[in-house]
Amino acid sequence: MDLHLRDAEVSWHRHWLPHAAADTLQRALRDDVPWEVHKIRMFGRQVDSPRLSCWMGDSAARYRYSGTEFVPQPWHPALLPLRDQLSEFCGHAFNSVLLNRYRDGDDGMGWHSDNEPELGPAPVIASLSLGAPRRFLLRRRDDHAKKAEVLLDHGDLLVMGGQTQRHYQHSLPKSARPLAERLNLTFRWINAPGQG
Repeated sequence: MDLHLRDAEVSWHRHWLPHAAADTLQRALRDDVPWEVHKIRMFGRQVDSPRLSCWMGDSAARYRYSGTEFVPQPWHPALLPLRDQLSEFCGHAFNSVLLNRYRDGDDGMGWHSDNEPELGPAPVIASLSLGAPRRFLLRRRDDHAKKAEVLLDHGDLLVMGGQTQRHYQHSLPKSARPLAERLNLTFRWINAPGQG
């Protein structure tokens, strides 16, 4: 389903990964991934991010975000066939994935765009959700009143491409309601230095 956002390419594929496969993948990643709390820069100071994360990918897929350079962990074996499946589905190669683990409603992601230079001018980002449903919000960068919201469920795939990152920000808000754990996998292509 296309979200029909002006100046953006965003598509939402409900239950793209079948339930049983999503269950198996969630268990494997929850137990095997070297989760850590990444430091991010907010208001000029380093703080702990409100979630657990892990950066994985090809050895050259180094990524700078919020003042920190991330060197990728090697690919988890369960993610290699998934990466290939996503590449074929999206018509776009991926050399890395950012895994985020939202332990409960206290974990979230603030408003941002994935517009770092390493991603290039029109990145394709394939975001796979595992676990508890969570609200995902988009808003125009030049008019915050123009928003869209989807409820990403277990096995859902959201693909952002074209000029989405140039014109929109996105977030995963925290919730006062008790929420079960959710994992999010955002596959992307990181350009080598100088490729832009």
